[in-house]
Amino acid sequence: MLRATCFTPSLSRACCPLFSLILSIPSLHNTHQRSVSPFRGYHSSLSVKGTRDRRRILVDHNRHMCTIPEAAKQPPASTSENLSRKARKKAIQQSPESMLKQKLDMCSRNGNVLEALRLYDEAKRNGLQLSQYHYNVLLYVCSLTDGETESSSANPGLSRGFDIFKQMIVDKVVPNEATFTNGARLAVAKDDPEMAFDMVKQMKAFGIQPRLRSYGPALFGFCRKGDADKAYEVDAHMIESEVVPEEPELTSLLKVSMDTKNADKVYETLQRLRDLVRQVSKPTFDAIEEWFKSEAAAKAGVEKWDVKKIRDGVVSGGGGWHGQGWLGTGKWNVTRTEMDENGVCKCCKEKLVCIDINPVETENFAASLTRLACQKEVKASFNQFQEWLERHGPFDAVIDGANMGLVNQRKFSFFQLNNVVQRFQQISPSKRLPLVILHKSRVVGGPATYPKNRALLEKWKNAGALYATPPGSNDDWYWLYAAVSCKCLLVTNDEMRDHLFQLLGTSFFPRWKEKHQVRISVSREDGLKLHMPPTYSIIIQESEDGRWHVPMSVEDDLQTSRQWLCARRSKTH
Repeated sequence: MLRATCFTPSLSRACCPLFSLILSIPSLHNTHQRSVSPFRGYHSSLSVKGTRDRRRILVDHNRHMCTIPEAAKQPPASTSENLSRKARKKAIQQSPESMLKQKLDMCSRNGNVLEALRLYDEAKRNGLQLSQYHYNVLLYVCSLTDGETESSSANPGLSRGFDIFKQMIVDKVVPNEATFTNGARLAVAKDDPEMAFDMVKQMKAFGIQPRLRSYGPALFGFCRKGDADKAYEVDAHMIESEVVPEEPELTSLLKVSMDTKNADKVYETLQRLRDLVRQVSKPTFDAIEEWFKSEAAAKAGVEKWDVKKIRDGVVSGGGGWHGQGWLGTGKWNVTRTEMDENGVCKCCKEKLVCIDINPVETENFAASLTRLACQKEVKASFNQFQEWLERHGPFDAVIDGANMGLVNQRKFSFFQLNNVVQRFQQISPSKRLPLVILHKSRVVGGPATYPKNRALLEKWKNAGALYATPPGSNDDWYWLYAAVSCKCLLVTNDEMRDHLFQLLGTSFFPRWKEKHQVRISVSREDGLKLHMPPTYSIIIQESEDGRWHVPMSVEDDLQTSRQWLCARRSKTH
């Protein structure tokens, strides 16, 4: 006999009407019938005897987990054989389930809670079977309501949201990560981050992997209430689930640690910001500045420390930090400043370090880049490029040809691209031509047929310094892979922030990009100017004597000077 409570190990809080509903679902005592649970077939520990029973439960599971309702997928059997494919598609789009989906999507985009609730009530009156997708959109729209409004009449999404969640359980529609996350948002909107955290715990108990967004409601909710201990508990749960926080989560932890004067936690969070974020946004920058100006910061630290231990920490960490805690005592001198071109602080005159990249990390990154490229590109085409690069490489620089030919130009300029190529040939130790990556459409037809441009392309091709990527390919994969595998400079003004580069992660790629990307600027006054990689690492740095330098992120540091926060003790060791 299966009871509903065996599936809800962490949902026993009497204050939550949703949880109590789950616990109150009766078990089926008739042994001749299938066991029915609102989470049937979802929990990995559910054992079912007999192949036939397993098949029936898997069919049920797939039906409940389906995003689009079954009725929307299949037209009526009596008419499907006589309808053309186009007519069948139209019939699916015009089915009640699909029409409801479209209308709810519109409510989601517009944040229209009242219309979404009206559609839900109408669907229930008409006996329409709602899918997981329908319920998730409804819960999301309800969670968009303003948490500051306590009146249910003024904020109908809150009270109705939990009713809809309960109805989903009653209808035996299995929830997924989005369902629990939206439930957590509803809980926080009712000022109950504890319930939101329970939602995340329940996800893990059912074998659903939480995502970063799943933890947000509980973490931000506890931080807003000033409950630091519970916020740290959520953070620990994230770490246990291998969910990596981003700047908003770390900034919230930083602020709640500051409010509770927990200097050790502030130090720990600054180190995590250094490791995961590197350059902080203005709100985080302002918060860090506030900390160093506080009395709690002045009191934190030690008067004496083991210099050798600190230096060993710097070496083992790769440079730029030691991780041994606050050094020194007393008030901090806090100044907003800039670095010169050599990485020397204009305030305290300390030179920032250039943090090395582990060669093994580079090799691993090149391998992962190859796997991703082969997934996104035609594998045979990319493998052919790898073989070509083996024969003609390595190079001292790789040029994103399309990007360089368009900087400050209305039309693609071979003349400008050639100027870039010549500059890098001049500064190359081997005086070899850099590798130019261009899409095939750039090397055939149009300006490429002009005699001077044709001669230029032939020159590069004969020197083994031109590769034309095939039609339908994304040349970004090619020039990035070439620069990584050749361990050389990459010449492009591309900020590398779109979806393609997000696939590469935020751990190694930003560090590699900082050390290898060369950008250019073109003006009448200065002509073509190269902006080489900085001689220091633009990252939060902690010195051996305890001072800190924190960089603020900027959209384009060629146009805007980057601000740094310099924090040092009035008295040093």
